[in-house]
Amino acid sequence: MQIRLSAHCRTGVLVLTVALAACSHDKKSEQKKIQSVSVQTVKTVPYAQSVSLPGRTTSYLTSPVTPQVTGVIQKRLFTEGGVVRAGQVLYQIDPAPYQAAYDADKADLEKAQAALLSAKPIAERDRSLAAIDAISKETLEEAEATLKQDEATIDADKAALESARINLGYTRVVAPVTGTISASAYTPGALVTADQTTPLATIYSYDPMYLDVTQSSTDVLALRKKLADGSVKTDANGNAQVKITLEDGTTYAHEGTLQFAGVGVDPTTGTITLRVIVPNPEKLLLPGEYLHAVVEQGIDQNAILVPQQSVTHDQRGNATALIVDAQNKVEQRSLTLAGTADNNEWVVTNGLADGDRVVVAGSQYASVGDTVNPVPVADGAAATSDAAPAMATAAASSAASATAPAAAASN
Repeated sequence: MQIRLSAHCRTGVLVLTVALAACSHDKKSEQKKIQSVSVQTVKTVPYAQSVSLPGRTTSYLTSPVTPQVTGVIQKRLFTEGGVVRAGQVLYQIDPAPYQAAYDADKADLEKAQAALLSAKPIAERDRSLAAIDAISKETLEEAEATLKQDEATIDADKAALESARINLGYTRVVAPVTGTISASAYTPGALVTADQTTPLATIYSYDPMYLDVTQSSTDVLALRKKLADGSVKTDANGNAQVKITLEDGTTYAHEGTLQFAGVGVDPTTGTITLRVIVPNPEKLLLPGEYLHAVVEQGIDQNAILVPQQSVTHDQRGNATALIVDAQNKVEQRSLTLAGTADNNEWVVTNGLADGDRVVVAGSQYASVGDTVNPVPVADGAAATSDAAPAMATAAASSAASATAPAAAASN
């Protein structure tokens, strides 16, 4: 059976619908006005300042092993990948031709020395005879010239013999430094030359290691000032001491020393390359690893730290945060950050002051200019969890109000 409502009844239903909608709107407005947000009151605290500089490790020494003479390798006398000592024989090049050259030069020297033994008394005798005019002046000059020539021949033969001795010694290729040696690029039987560019092997010294890091020229200047005023921890030589963070995030057992090795600013990046010397007795560090050098820069007695979740970044990358003012209204602040602390907090250098209340949770339910109910961060979890059910309740009431006229009309 179809039910028709009179005009009077239809007017009443319309009024009821409008009233319910207005009530729902009032409830939403009321819910928005009483929205609770979790806040943390800013307090200045002592904070140990530090800067983390990323970089890669390089060997303290890298020494290529190259032949100094030409010849055939007879033996390889080391274990690839092992530790070798400075002066240790690594390769033996066939010494036979160099031994023969040494023996020949030695014989030439002995021959020249024998000639000198004969020329010296002749020259002395001719000097005595020339003093009494027993011989001509030309005869004396010839004898002295022969003596000087024999002496010069001896000097030349000595130099040739020394060169032959050096070349003979070069047939024993020794390690120039102590370190870990790479795989050999040549095997016994291979011909090597004195002027080749390819090394036979390469020796790396891993203790200590270099860590090359980069820092902006502005930050380097600030660090130098902190070193000058004594706020940065230094060693006995006045070099800044640094802690090393490994690739897995753990702290390395040994502290390094920061060396200001940069001699200029990179014009494209505005950075300076600095060098850290890191002890590596356990050989834990290897060349090419990506590490961080953490430089402690003193203690700021009035530092401001805020939770990371309370800070957002706009489209330009600027840091911002929501603040609840004395009238419980929400405002937005622009912040200047100086990095992160160890407990997931931002270090704020500008934009906040002692006593400011920063929104740490519930900011999605509040906009700039809204009046809110600030709940201290200790109760923030409850405030945040209660906010969503409250909005859900308001939405449910609105939905119920919207369906009421339809139900009335169907009746």
